[in-house]
Amino acid sequence: MTYVFLKETTIFVADFNDMIQRIQTVYLLLAAAVSGGLIFVFNLWTTVEEVKFFAIDNNIYFGMFIGSAVLSFITIFMYSNRKSQFVMGRLNILLNLILLGFFVYQSLNLSGEALVSEKGIGMLLPILSIVLLVLANKAIKKDEDLVKSVDRLR
Repeated sequence: MTYVFLKETTIFVADFNDMIQRIQTVYLLLAAAVSGGLIFVFNLWTTVEEVKFFAIDNNIYFGMFIGSAVLSFITIFMYSNRKSQFVMGRLNILLNLILLGFFVYQSLNLSGEALVSEKGIGMLLPILSIVLLVLANKAIKKDEDLVKSVDRLR
């Protein structure tokens, strides 16, 4: 009975190593770090009163950033099903595009010095996340094409 447990653990470790060795895992981890971690470091904008506005100050922005980070993290562990991993990556890109649209609306709708004095680098975080997610999807697609080509040879 102990042997079966060790065998299953060994298989899990081997699968985990396969997941870590893929480049899309690195891209998805970076996207999760950008969406979930850097929102606390970089401000979205600074008000006229020199108050820095972070994503955590608005529930919608914070929820979308955290949702994107969680979605990236979940996508990492779907490595055995590349098609669903690809679809989850696309959904995450869509979520980041919606978030970017909110930021563009916020920056264009509020004229000049009304409420937003200076735009912060935090508004560019969805763009960085989108780039990382596109690179991950490209690597996932490459893996899927490789598996299909090997299946054709069999």
